[in-house]
Amino acid sequence: MKAGTAGTDVVRIPLPQVSASERRRRWRLVLGAAAAGIDDERQRWDAPGVPDPGTSESATQGEGMKGESESAGGADRQQRGPQGSASRSAPGSAPAIGGDDKRVDAVLGALYDRGDASLSAGAQDKRRSGNRTGGLGRSKPGVVRWLGDIRTYFPTPMVQIMQRDAIERLDLKQLLLEPEMLQSVEPDIHMVTLLVELNAMLPDETRATARQVIAKVLADIEARLVDQTRQAVRGALAKSARTRRPRPGDINWNDTIAANLQHWLPEHRTVVPERLIGHGRRQRSLAKDVVIAVDQSGSMADSVVYASLFGGVLAQLPALRTRFVTFDTAVTDLTAFLHDPVEVLFGVQLGGGTDIANALGYCQQLIERPRHSVLFLVTDLFEGGNIATMQRRVAEIVASGVQVVVLLALSDEGSPVHDHAQAAALTALGATVMATTPAAFPQVLADALT
Repeated sequence: MKAGTAGTDVVRIPLPQVSASERRRRWRLVLGAAAAGIDDERQRWDAPGVPDPGTSESATQGEGMKGESESAGGADRQQRGPQGSASRSAPGSAPAIGGDDKRVDAVLGALYDRGDASLSAGAQDKRRSGNRTGGLGRSKPGVVRWLGDIRTYFPTPMVQIMQRDAIERLDLKQLLLEPEMLQSVEPDIHMVTLLVELNAMLPDETRATARQVIAKVLADIEARLVDQTRQAVRGALAKSARTRRPRPGDINWNDTIAANLQHWLPEHRTVVPERLIGHGRRQRSLAKDVVIAVDQSGSMADSVVYASLFGGVLAQLPALRTRFVTFDTAVTDLTAFLHDPVEVLFGVQLGGGTDIANALGYCQQLIERPRHSVLFLVTDLFEGGNIATMQRRVAEIVASGVQVVVLLALSDEGSPVHDHAQAAALTALGATVMATTPAAFPQVLADALT
C-alpha cells in the first residue's frame, strides 16, 4: 500500500502478525518463573469477593450490594465446573509449555532464575515445586550438559553471552580448570581473557586444552585483521619512501600527471612533467622501529589480547623491528615470544598495580633510532606511580622525535574508562591519545608510520 503527498510515495510494509497465544508463549519464555508470579496475582484478583485494585471504594460498595442480591446465582455459577469463574483461567495467563519450549525454559531457568528476590512468594513456591529452577550445580556433567543444550537451542552470539553470564552469576571459574569444560565451551574473546586471568591456576592437563581454545579465537581474529594490517603497513612505508627524483622504473605516473596538469599543452595534447613523483627503491635496512607497551591491569584484559595479536603480526614484517612489553609495577619483555601470540598471553599476569613511568623508562632504553620509531602505549592512564615522572618521560620521548600514540583501549567494548586529566596532559605534551577498535587499528598504525 502506498501513501504520500506532493509526489512522494511512502511504501508501508505490513508487520508480521503474531497471534495472542504466540505472544504469551514468548513472554512465558522471557519471564520464566516470574510468569508464575503474574499468574498467581491474576488468579488472586479474579477470585470471588476480591475487588479489582483499580476500583474505587464507592464502586466496590455498590458491587457488594449488588452481589448480595445475586449471591445465590453467584454460588450456582461457581458450581458449574468449566463454565464457572473459579475454574476458568485468567485471561492472558502464561500458557503451558512443552516439547523444545520446556527444554529451552529449563536451560534459561538454570541460569537466570537463580536467587531472584523480586519474585512473588507464589512464584518462588512454584519454582521450588519444579516449575523452573535456577542453578547449574557444581558437577561437571551437569554444566557440560547445559553448555551442550545452549548450543543446541541458541545461535553462537547468544551462546557466548550466556556463557559469560553463567561464569559471572554462578561463579563457574573453578570448573573452567577442567579440560572437559573447556572442550564444551564456545570460545570468544571474553573466554580468552578469563583463561589468561586463570593462567597461574591452570593444571598441566588443562593447559593444553586452554591453548587450543585461545589459538582458535586468535585464528578467527587473525583471519579478519591480519591482511588488512599488513597492507596498511606496507602502504604506509611505501608512502613514506616517496621521492621527487625517482628512477624511470619507479615513477608513479598517475600522481605525476595529477601534479603537472597545469602544464597541459593543448596544441600537443600532452602534459609536460616538470615534477616527477615516485617511490624510492626498497631498502634492505629496517624502515621503522615499533615498541608496544601494554598495561596488564585487569581492566585492560581485552586490549592485552588484541595487542599481543597485532604485535605478532608486526613481528613478521621484515621492514619493522617490533618490541613488545607488558607492565604492572614491573616490566616484562615478551618480544622473544612474538612468533606465538598464545605464548605471549600465557606470559601475561593480569591484575596488580600500575607504574606507567617505570614502563616508559624501560621503553626509552629500547629506542635506538628516535626519528624512525613509534611507541604505542596501551593503558587507561590510571597511574599508580609517580605522575610527574610519567609526564616528564613522555615529554622526553616526544622531544627526541618518537611518534607516541597512547591507546586508552584496543577493544570492541566502546568508550573506555580512563584518567581524563592525564589524557589531556599527555596530549598537550605532543602525544596522540585515543581509543580504537581492533578493526580500526590498522589505519591508526598506518598513520603513525607515515
